Amino acid sequence: MKTQSSSFGRRNEGGMATIVFIVLVTIMVILMTANIRALIHLHRETQLLERQQIKRLAAPTTNSVSRFNPESR
Repeated sequence: MKTQSSSFGRRNEGGMATIVFIVLVTIMVILMTANIRALIHLHRETQLLERQQIKRLAAPTTNSVSRFNPESR
């Protein structure tokens, strides 16, 4: 014959497992959110760097030497 104390212990273990599961899922959601935010920031930074590089490479070079042709005067 089962006593109430053994039945209560099983219920308590099941409740504890549920709480642990919920805590683990919560931690996973927090980590996923943090990773998504980090990826968004990295994407923005990559876009900014790409724009800066395109702007830098599209600008005329200022270090080029212009040839002076004295006969053209």
